[in-house]
Amino acid sequence: MRYVAIGDSFTEGMGDEGPDGVPRGWADLVAAGIAEATGETVQYANLAIRGRLLGPILDEQLDAALGLDPAPTMLSLNGGGNDMMRRGTDMDRLLELTETAVRRTSAAGVRMLLLSGADPSEHLPFGKVIHRKGTILSAAVRELTERYDALFVNVFGDEEIRRAPYWSADRLHLNAAGHRRVAGLVLTALGHATTAHRVDPGPAPSKGLLAEARYYREHVLPWVTRRLRGRSSGDGRTAKYPTWTPIG
Repeated sequence: MRYVAIGDSFTEGMGDEGPDGVPRGWADLVAAGIAEATGETVQYANLAIRGRLLGPILDEQLDAALGLDPAPTMLSLNGGGNDMMRRGTDMDRLLELTETAVRRTSAAGVRMLLLSGADPSEHLPFGKVIHRKGTILSAAVRELTERYDALFVNVFGDEEIRRAPYWSADRLHLNAAGHRRVAGLVLTALGHATTAHRVDPGPAPSKGLLAEARYYREHVLPWVTRRLRGRSSGDGRTAKYPTWTPIG
């Protein structure tokens, strides 16, 4: 098994940082889970970089992924989340780009795994717009994977992961528990016996005036500032595992 993951912060693992500050995330956990389930070493690469739009993901990461030597046997793709956070999202264009990626991957003889990102809409100030776009894109990608016989994991449709305990303080990225749950969903879809992680119910997080003011100051305002300056959280970053890394 040679597994390469491409995408944005969701696939990079943002929100699930280790003591050294390096993000782990669901894709790392999936590689480890496959190695454990099969008893074999998995060669793993992760080219995902936070903040990337779907177009740049395909332009910068897909070629690099398919060009790995030896070639991958499985490639996972998630993208479009950052596109949907912008005004005037061209949903047809996102689907067109996704179909191009599926065609190229299939033509290379590589198994394709597509994921929709977890739905953060219940916690965001512009959540209804994100939910509408995500629902449309997830349904379209599901239909696409059925036509091309690719594997689709609908994380966006998972109601459990929408709960606050699975999310980081910025309410946009999953935390360690969220990434563990996604990994379980993916491993189950791949046919490995596992149970998706579930957080025990607890008290609802505080959403008082002071807590909300702090959230906007610490998370929303910096995001808006980057957008106004035309910058991305991924500027200057490189892939964490750009070449094959043995797991297991």
